[in-house]
Amino acid sequence: MLTAGALGLTAFTGPQLPKTNKGQPIAATSLVVDAAETRKPAALLKASDNFKQALIQEEGVRYTVYRDVAGYPTVGVGHLVEPEDNLRVGDTISEDRAMAFLTADLAEAERGVRQLVGALPLYQHEFDALVDLVYNVGIGNVSPEQSPRLNAAIDAGDYDEVASQLDYTHAGGAVARGLQFRSERRAAIFAEAEYEDPRETGTASQNA
Repeated sequence: MLTAGALGLTAFTGPQLPKTNKGQPIAATSLVVDAAETRKPAALLKASDNFKQALIQEEGVRYTVYRDVAGYPTVGVGHLVEPEDNLRVGDTISEDRAMAFLTADLAEAERGVRQLVGALPLYQHEFDALVDLVYNVGIGNVSPEQSPRLNAAIDAGDYDEVASQLDYTHAGGAVARGLQFRSERRAAIFAEAEYEDPRETGTASQNA
């Protein structure tokens, strides 16, 4: 994967700056573009194939309903079982149903990201990282009340600060090592378009 430096990104200095959710101009130094790619409105973006592969790698695919680290019944690719699913722990589902859950959950997470960022334009990899966040923790946990620093960074158009606020490592009131690794991977996707698993590349935090 190419890093931001390898892509030859430079500071955006054009006169027409996009606006944040509160109508304030985004600082010129916080925007980067290159000749091949520009940030786009989230409404024009969908989860990439690279991200889908990373998501499946992180979540795995389980055909038997189990309880996740927080104790919630889960199945498929990290699908939180809803009452309308008519499933209980120990029940099994088909591959087709697992993929149907994935499609629906991704669409919901994409909508959540669009709600979260408003008019803030994103690169594909930035959008993917935020989709991973919403998919993993739910839109409620990235609300202004639950994640004020993340929302403040979005309102300010501070992409570096957004990247630093993607660290969600607790489940069931305790730190989960798997979520630590996932947060590192999410930040690398956002900042560097690096989708590889840090556990395989040896770049994961030594303290995780």
